[in-house]
Amino acid sequence: MNNKIRTIRGMNDILPDDSSRWRELERKALPVFHSYGYREIRLPIMEHTEVFERSIGDVTDIVQKEMYSFEDRGGGKLSLRPEGTAGCVRAVLQHGLLQHLPQRLWYLGPMFRHERPQRGRHRQFHQFGVEAFGVPGPDIDIELILMSTRLWRSVNLENLTLELNSLGTAESRQRYRDVLLDYFRSRKGELDGDSRDRLERNPLRILDSKNPDMQPIIEQAPRLFSYLDEESRTHFDKLCESLTKNNVEFEHNERLVRGLDYYSRTVFEWKTSDLGAQGTVCAGGRYDGLVELFGGKPTPAVGFAIGIERLVELIGTKDNEFCGEVGGLYVLATTDEFDIQAYALAESLRASFPDWRIVSHVGGGSVKSRMKKADRSGTKLALIIGETEHASDMVAVKPLRTEEVQQTLPRTSLVEELPGLIDG
Repeated sequence: MNNKIRTIRGMNDILPDDSSRWRELERKALPVFHSYGYREIRLPIMEHTEVFERSIGDVTDIVQKEMYSFEDRGGGKLSLRPEGTAGCVRAVLQHGLLQHLPQRLWYLGPMFRHERPQRGRHRQFHQFGVEAFGVPGPDIDIELILMSTRLWRSVNLENLTLELNSLGTAESRQRYRDVLLDYFRSRKGELDGDSRDRLERNPLRILDSKNPDMQPIIEQAPRLFSYLDEESRTHFDKLCESLTKNNVEFEHNERLVRGLDYYSRTVFEWKTSDLGAQGTVCAGGRYDGLVELFGGKPTPAVGFAIGIERLVELIGTKDNEFCGEVGGLYVLATTDEFDIQAYALAESLRASFPDWRIVSHVGGGSVKSRMKKADRSGTKLALIIGETEHASDMVAVKPLRTEEVQQTLPRTSLVEELPGLIDG
């Protein structure tokens, strides 16, 4: 094809073989959110640029370098969303949801950042987002972490590690920022280019550097935990105590920070070593000051985001039965004469098994060509109606993925028999 007609770099097609895995992930994740009382909110992918400048910080890499922003025909400045929390806060304020607290919400969809595409990181990427408003104590932090733990179990993932830290309040973090700034200024000649860029804008981000040459300098930097206010320390201690009592293992990583300005107190990440350098699968924390920053009343809040691409890839590295198709039947007639009967059979089975994938043969052809299409369909069983089957009101059932022999069943007993054959 013409090489000019391609996807935009970093914005990828999700083809049918992959989308089934995505759909299965959603099928397993959404009941977990529901079971904790979280309700879905659907947010636009585009907001006024001010939404992100106000929340993320207008001197961050995201706003300055990574956002897709443009001027619309009316002269307004718009941006594709680089993350979901800011838009969610805008929505709950605009529609008065914070008049009834607490609010527990979840969403999913694409986010956009103009950064160098690499494994597990794309310019259009997808996230589950979970946000809770109106609870100041660590109990809601605990709930989110327990929810994410249950999600890992639902998709059969193990060997994820949980890292926790506390960023304290805005005031205590500012005190720490000043100390950290003095320290890194004293070693400015040893910093790499990215760290020098971050030095004056957001020195805490230097702590998140993945450059091995930077690690000795980072290790000797002052510790944030030494500058926490007493209330933040108590909050963090209660969180750790409750996680221990609930048998959730974790590591206190004093270097764990968030790249967005609105975080405070609890921050956490679930990580894996199976995805190389891009090992964070889920990240979140508290943002108690963000609602007020948007013009609302002071409202405590906490949330997390899960990278769907990374989670799908991680599931693909595991030896588990994460199959995106339920059922799987190919219904065909041996000749055009019985196509109508085959269509009627397929329709009746769809009514009985609405979650199953049931493919009707189209396009005619010989029996051999019809069976080849059945085999290529990826379904588990072929249901065949020929002259003999039509005359006796029977259906031939041929396994397509095993060496089991074909059998013939009464049409009236198919609904009863097929679940056992599919699961067998």
